Amino acid sequence: MISAAIFILIYMCVWFALSVWRRDMGIVDVGWGLGFVVWTWLRFFGEIPIGAWSLSHILLLISVTCWGLRLSAHIGYRDFIKEKEDWRYAAWRNEWGDTVLWRSFLQVFMLQGVFLWVIALPITLAPPLHLGTEHLEHPLLFLLRMVGFIVFLFGFVYETVADWQLLQFTLSVRVKGEILKTGLWKYSRHPNYFGEIVVWWGVFIIAMPYGAIPIVALALLSPLTITWLLNRVSGVPMLERRWTENAEYQTYIHTTNPLIPKL
Repeated sequence: MISAAIFILIYMCVWFALSVWRRDMGIVDVGWGLGFVVWTWLRFFGEIPIGAWSLSHILLLISVTCWGLRLSAHIGYRDFIKEKEDWRYAAWRNEWGDTVLWRSFLQVFMLQGVFLWVIALPITLAPPLHLGTEHLEHPLLFLLRMVGFIVFLFGFVYETVADWQLLQFTLSVRVKGEILKTGLWKYSRHPNYFGEIVVWWGVFIIAMPYGAIPIVALALLSPLTITWLLNRVSGVPMLERRWTENAEYQTYIHTTNPLIPKL
């Protein structure tokens, strides 16, 4: 866990330096997904001999790599099209004025680094087989790993489709304030966030040594944190404050669930 904290501190400092050079705090969102990928590869190839890998390590490597690369590529492409800083970070830049340098370092990059550390706990805590965890190969636990991978796949595909639908809508919209209410967005207001939450519950199920209750309890912070963040903090509330004056969106709120699809 200490090695994860050291890596994340250095990693986020690099992205902060890039943001200062580019004058774009939004670059942190590109680094977010890649951070999980880099840490997973460093941990599994640097700290755990391949011969000590379990099924959970293989599934985690595949899952986190696909998820992180897809998310960073999507955000990078989206921001490249916009050719300007994301509206949330641009608002903070204007609000913070002369204090933007240190406030962005602490409130954007270091804070996201803390959350990266917490959400990556299933990866950090996944034990090698040579630490007495041979019971992970039990048929029932093998089945549980596969269930976790299926949960991950569902969330990954759901999030990917939702992001693609939103991107296509954004590129084609002609009327300012128009709302996307088709495809997956017909069934919930933030299907991409729903998929993201499902992804991390899947990762948690894949990773855990279920005989080690303290480790399981600690790693449970990962899916609980991402669920809390997207539902109560930086996800749904932050985005929907932007639409408080949009009558069409207010109607959308009263007819459509925020996260869980209403079929």
